[in-house]
Amino acid sequence: MRIGLIGTGRIGAFHAGVLSRHGEVDSLVVADADPARAAAVAEHTGATAAPGVEALFDGGVDAVVIASATASHAELIGRAARAGLPAFCEKPIAVDLPGTLGALHAVESAGTLLQLGFMRRFDAGYTAARELLRSGRLGRLHTVRAITADPAPPPAEYLPLSGGLYRDCLVHDFDILRWVTGREVVEVYATGSDAGPAMFRAAGDVDTAAAVLTLDDGVLATATAARCNGAGYDVRMELAGELDTIAVGLADRTPVTSAEPQGPPPAEKPWPGFLERFAPAYEAELDAFVRVVRGEAENPCDGREALAALRIAEACELSRRERRPVRIAEIPAD
Repeated sequence: MRIGLIGTGRIGAFHAGVLSRHGEVDSLVVADADPARAAAVAEHTGATAAPGVEALFDGGVDAVVIASATASHAELIGRAARAGLPAFCEKPIAVDLPGTLGALHAVESAGTLLQLGFMRRFDAGYTAARELLRSGRLGRLHTVRAITADPAPPPAEYLPLSGGLYRDCLVHDFDILRWVTGREVVEVYATGSDAGPAMFRAAGDVDTAAAVLTLDDGVLATATAARCNGAGYDVRMELAGELDTIAVGLADRTPVTSAEPQGPPPAEKPWPGFLERFAPAYEAELDAFVRVVRGEAENPCDGREALAALRIAEACELSRRERRPVRIAEIPAD
């Protein structure tokens, strides 16, 4: 299989390493808006550097992996669809609903494959939580608590392009909430704070956010996010039922210090970032994509799944702005 990789930044370079080692990938072609960066990644991984995206699409690839800047995702998804090529794309499809729907319509009209990169679906902890919940171990689920906290904020120039904290960060929590529980969110109430670095206020964004989400079976979930969590990268989920409570992301690298005299010691090596925390999951989702392209597996996360998570994020942003509960039905689905 010959795969084209578009985007060779941090995550793109990681994907290049994974794909170059994959037993079913015979050759890898990489392209980037910065040709020198693409050439450096190609040299490191044994890939071929294309002079640009046009050349990559003309290079006879069997599938494309999109890891470029967010603003380019929708156009590249549409281009892959028109070329009849299966595509894997890092989230999001686009930072807004119209862009997302346009890209989905292009894929559906062409009848091609699109897999979205919600890597938490491939994490061992979330997978185990999903299985335990379905096994009945927890009894009736009543509460879910999700946390995502970055150790340091992104560059100021990234914020206006990110779509905001709900769409850029908490969208992962919204996706994994649906995937683990198997339920749909029907209503949200969200708020946020821009009391941190001034660059968030300048971008019209928040550095800290919280949302209460009501699922279609009455389960209540909370999701919080922070951009300035100096203790380390903290991603967790707690699921509480009538019989038991379980936690994802609670291990010896979780950046949490107990205040109890007999509590566990603080993490010696807290997670520094998302790539270190989820490296095995990133690798697993690309392996899944290769198997899907080869017809050996079903698509684990198609574009409509990504749309469902985005609609929750859109509802949260609307709730924050208008200071009211928002029904998901208020957000267009097509």
